[in-house]
Amino acid sequence: MELQEYKSVFLKYLSTEVIENKSFHQPNNLYDPIHYILQLGGKRLRPVLTLMSCEIFSGSYRSALNAALAIEMFHNFTLMHDDIMDKASLRRGKTTVHKKWNTNTGILSGDALMILAYQFFENYEGDTFKKIVSLFNKTAIEVCEGQQLDVDFETRTDVLLFEYKKMIGYKTAVLVAASLKMGAIIGKAKDTEADLIYNFGFNLGMAFQLQDDYLDTFGGVDFGKRIGGDILENKKTFLVIKLLEMASKEDQLEIERLFALQGDSSVKIEKVTSYFKKYKIDNFIKEEIKDYTQKALTDCKRLEILEKDKDALVLFANNLMKRKL
Repeated sequence: MELQEYKSVFLKYLSTEVIENKSFHQPNNLYDPIHYILQLGGKRLRPVLTLMSCEIFSGSYRSALNAALAIEMFHNFTLMHDDIMDKASLRRGKTTVHKKWNTNTGILSGDALMILAYQFFENYEGDTFKKIVSLFNKTAIEVCEGQQLDVDFETRTDVLLFEYKKMIGYKTAVLVAASLKMGAIIGKAKDTEADLIYNFGFNLGMAFQLQDDYLDTFGGVDFGKRIGGDILENKKTFLVIKLLEMASKEDQLEIERLFALQGDSSVKIEKVTSYFKKYKIDNFIKEEIKDYTQKALTDCKRLEILEKDKDALVLFANNLMKRKL
């Protein structure tokens, strides 16, 4: 099916099994925040990938609907708790759960989302159940590790590129990869094929996150986000870490002074960006993005699936990466 069709099918299933399900309504202050965050919108990228992958290997997406729900619930659990940790006020343009209700409600409703994810896995049996829960547990702890690394980096001045790539790999790429592999497992794919489609998702997730770093500074108004937001927030992105690695001692001191500045400053954005350009950091990150994208496409080519299904995965990859670069 078209990606939009998978999304429509998933949203209908989400509505039937969760939003309209009377089992998930009382007490209101536990379930209303869950319904709220699950209906905030978004691409529904991860559940769509689970359905798509299952159909590629089995010919039908239907058996993966409960796993897709579990993946989406876990993802929203992480968003709910991340927003609390970041003291964020908005999520997808709407008030965050802990601001709309309170922090305790956000913590408890987030916990309930995680438990509900496991409940939907109970619809699977035998070897399939064991494999998808094992994959889910591995992925969930890696996402938590990635989040902790991200928090740790806020107070460190010596973050290295390999550490940064590990962090974005755990925080972002592993869940994209697991979504695809989970669909493959439910679709009875061979272990080698399930591993290949996992690698495809991981490398694509890495390329996507690095592209996000690039576009935050070099994306232009078409990107839809404020340019230089990461600079203002003093985030240690690939661009910043590579810049400090390449810069002269004199420039390093000036860059560190700029990042010590607080507040909204267009001058800060302009000066840091000028250093990125001076040391051609944009070229370094574009090469990394290209490398990860090529790795993903190579993994896709190695899959023992129909050519039309390979084409569908390549089309998905191209659509995902088709932002102003």
